[in-house]
Amino acid sequence: MQLNSIDWLIVILSISICFLPPVILSRRAGKNTAEFFTSGRAAPWWLIGISMVATTFSTDTPNLIANIVRNNGGVAGNWVWWAFLLTGMMTVFFYARLWRRSQVLTDLEFYELRYSGKPASFVRGFRAIYLGLFFNCVIMASVNLAAAKIANVILGWPMSKTLIICSIINVIFAATAGLWGVLVVDLIQFGIAMTGAVAAAIFALKQPEIGGLTGLFQKLEVLHPQVINFLPDFGDWSLALSIFIIPVFIQWWSVWYPGAEPGGGSYIAQRMLAAKSEKDALSGTLFFNFAHYAIRPWPWILVALCSFIIYPSLNDIHLAFPNVDPKLIGHDMAYPAMLRFLPHGFLGIMVAGLLAAYVSTLVTHLNWGSSYLVHDFYRRFLHPGASEKHYVRVARLTTVVLMILASLLTFILESAKASFDLMLSIGAGTGLIYLLRWFWWRINAWSEIAAMASSFGVAIIFFIRGKLGHPVPQHISLLITIAFTTVVWLLVTFLTKPVEKSKLISFYQLVKPAGPGWNKIRQEANLEPSPDSLTLCLAGWVSGSIFVYAALFGTGAYIYGRLSLGIFWTVLFVISTLALIKIMSKLWGGARTQSLEKS
Repeated sequence: MQLNSIDWLIVILSISICFLPPVILSRRAGKNTAEFFTSGRAAPWWLIGISMVATTFSTDTPNLIANIVRNNGGVAGNWVWWAFLLTGMMTVFFYARLWRRSQVLTDLEFYELRYSGKPASFVRGFRAIYLGLFFNCVIMASVNLAAAKIANVILGWPMSKTLIICSIINVIFAATAGLWGVLVVDLIQFGIAMTGAVAAAIFALKQPEIGGLTGLFQKLEVLHPQVINFLPDFGDWSLALSIFIIPVFIQWWSVWYPGAEPGGGSYIAQRMLAAKSEKDALSGTLFFNFAHYAIRPWPWILVALCSFIIYPSLNDIHLAFPNVDPKLIGHDMAYPAMLRFLPHGFLGIMVAGLLAAYVSTLVTHLNWGSSYLVHDFYRRFLHPGASEKHYVRVARLTTVVLMILASLLTFILESAKASFDLMLSIGAGTGLIYLLRWFWWRINAWSEIAAMASSFGVAIIFFIRGKLGHPVPQHISLLITIAFTTVVWLLVTFLTKPVEKSKLISFYQLVKPAGPGWNKIRQEANLEPSPDSLTLCLAGWVSGSIFVYAALFGTGAYIYGRLSLGIFWTVLFVISTLALIKIMSKLWGGARTQSLEKS
């Protein structure tokens, strides 16, 4: 593929437009760490929602979808991440307002707000390094790898050239603008990226070998009839267990994964903390889940399905692109390989869109990672009491270091799916504790230490077995890790001392979590009941999940040409929408009543 002058003009113009917000907002971002890391807690719901969506759409995302569809169960294989909607919607109704009430600068600051003593400080410092450095660099390296594969196909660039150029762009964006700049750039880049994704699907379907939507599904019904199903073939128990049963019934609540953390966390929590109100935090997170699961997937899935016809095997990709580095060729390469059908102009939009998606994700991770390393480690443990401008300078320097480390790690990874599986394994079994720590007073810092240590230890054992030639299937290792980790942290919780009562009381007074898990503390300290209703939250969670799944599968049904099925999902979508409107009006009505009673 060769870009002409029109393509390059579009790419350069899009980069130039995205440079304006960092330049304009650089002075504001440099005022203090609250501006640099949480945009002064003044972001509206629509901006934080779009930013969440843009951040979770990167160059590795369409590659990952192509890999899943081609090599992991067809369209139904996407349940490995579709299931995370359940935890995302739980974050919307149970946790978004609690995060905003906590008033912390980063989600790691939560540990010393909720727990007491040296264990609380240890968890905060350890996770600052563990997540901000190790986990963060793995994620960024995965995104870098996808960018390198796409650049190798489209531009013929070697990996080193791609990483150098992209690193310079990312560091300039992240180090200059802070979170305000990231939010505004995300808004621009999401529009560019989605335009490119839709164009790729349209031109893939226009190919004579495909014959439009009708031709695509007719051919797939003959060649790969199981590929287009929304649900897996339950006759193949092992496949159904790994791509549907475990994700839907176990994985979503038990596994910590960046962007889909049980209870919210990482850059999702960062956006909620940046919201100007509790209502904006909830509404923005709701919009994110709808756009993430219902709006974005189908253009990528259609391109992946078309690739079955154009490139039936990996050898076909290699024959079509003989100059591509053979080490980079995998099923995830099918997506960039399909971009050769884009005409000039649209090719430029697609490259600009992929670059926009890449930069949007990387600058978020650089800002998020530096917030952990600077605010939760450097400021807290190494150099407290310095000026705000000093910490902003250190944060900007940290973004440079993180980008260099992530670029070096890129040369080790094999595919986006490999890093996805690795992160699922390392976070397995810890998710339940992140859900319960807000609603059960008995959980302490030692509970979290035990969960992290046991999950990481078991994941490393399975990783080493795989390298020694004795691999355990991913879904089996996941189940074992979840079971072992959960038993360990529950035992540690009951064998260690609870958090100091004064700390529990101050936490409850600030956050006011609902439910029976705090009855003991409420009664002993004669505290006011929570303004929240768990019943309403539960109703919102169920209605919200149906609302998004109905939109996702209804869209798919109409694309497949299944009118009656589409009508069924449409009716379900309308009913759940009306239920959501009623539930949210009651939520905010209750909050207003509580506020009036206090005044």
